[in-house]
Amino acid sequence: MKIQFREFNPFDLWIWLEFETVPSRMEQQYIEELFNSWFFLGKLGGFNAENLQVQEAGIEISYMEYDKDMAENVFMSPMHNMGNFEYLGTWGRCWFDLGTSDLIAIDILINSLHQLSKEYVQIEQLIIGGQNEDWAVNSPNQSIFSEM
Repeated sequence: MKIQFREFNPFDLWIWLEFETVPSRMEQQYIEELFNSWFFLGKLGGFNAENLQVQEAGIEISYMEYDKDMAENVFMSPMHNMGNFEYLGTWGRCWFDLGTSDLIAIDILINSLHQLSKEYVQIEQLIIGGQNEDWAVNSPNQSIFSEM
């Protein structure tokens, strides 16, 4: 899977996927579940790089003391909005407002899509940000999760 970054605006971000073939309904469900799950974790502030206590502890976490006060005193970092996932031929796209979530979210998405592409849906390329000359963006995307 080729990964390409274009202009990156976390508050107005298109993510584009190019598939090897037109994705079947089952393949579309895999993609949509991954993006919905990623967004829900982001909406709940899961991608907060200020509170990575377990990661920073290293490999030995047996009997680790988790600092609840630290976790409660970091700034919130939720994603704000997600549009509907759309398909056109071998392309798929979705619009996001990443809000104040940290960029670790992008790494987690790439890792997840990489594995999904290996096992379930062949993804030729992932484009993060910018426009796609094969599929113009005509109007602002309507959120499907704005009321959450």
